[in-house]
Amino acid sequence: MEPSPRRADESAVVLALPDGARLHYDLSGDQAGEPIVFVHGFSLDRRVWDDQLPAFGTVHRVLRYDARGFGRSSPPTGEYAHADDLRALVDHLGLGPVHLVGLSMGGGIAAGFALAHPDATRSLVLVDAAIPGYRWSPAFGALFPALRQVAHERGVAAARELWLASDLFAPARERAAVAAKLEAIVADYSGWHWLHRNPERAEAPSALDRIDRVEAPTLLVVGERDLPDFHDVADRIAARLPGAERVRIPGAGHMSNIEEPDRFDAAVLAFLDRL
Repeated sequence: MEPSPRRADESAVVLALPDGARLHYDLSGDQAGEPIVFVHGFSLDRRVWDDQLPAFGTVHRVLRYDARGFGRSSPPTGEYAHADDLRALVDHLGLGPVHLVGLSMGGGIAAGFALAHPDATRSLVLVDAAIPGYRWSPAFGALFPALRQVAHERGVAAARELWLASDLFAPARERAAVAAKLEAIVADYSGWHWLHRNPERAEAPSALDRIDRVEAPTLLVVGERDLPDFHDVADRIAARLPGAERVRIPGAGHMSNIEEPDRFDAAVLAFLDRL
């Protein structure tokens, strides 16, 4: 069964995958430009990249999508891999090798794609990335079981409040417009992963253990004020991938692309220009 698109609303198209899952995406920008894919973080969706469209759309063909279980895309119903979903989408659109930009969880998805599909990867930008195989510090790691417990006992809305109140988003909360955008996006997250066991296929060895096998030019972006765990992730990747470039976004926390969009855009576009 071949994937087939159908119109879902004015801003997105749906790609139906062979297992019945549906991915919502939008494709915009310079149709003659090199394709770039933006991959969002946990509890977010493609709207988190709204601020990037003007700068990147003038020179790139821009693909944004809601990963399985997020935004308007369908939740998991069986074993799956985000990298496989993205490959199906890239192939369906005939994009060829793509530049990948992944935020947080999206960084893990992008890294997994680059490892599984080097032929389809032009470059890799990891933004405050959460890479499978990394062991979170006790302080940050304790947040995840707490969120699941709250979701089961008090409901998803309470879990969303706990998530947004965490230290991860402290810098974002200081900026009214950023906080409002973040709250609006997270408000639409179903909480599925807090209420269910996620059947995502685990790769062994992990992406972090295999990160030195990434062949594409790589840029590591970290917000200056992000949590220590994410700086540590970047340090570990840099140690295993010596050719990777690094950029620290001044004044930004975990959400550097919406906290400091001009600085973020300039750093990533400069990297792409050097390619």
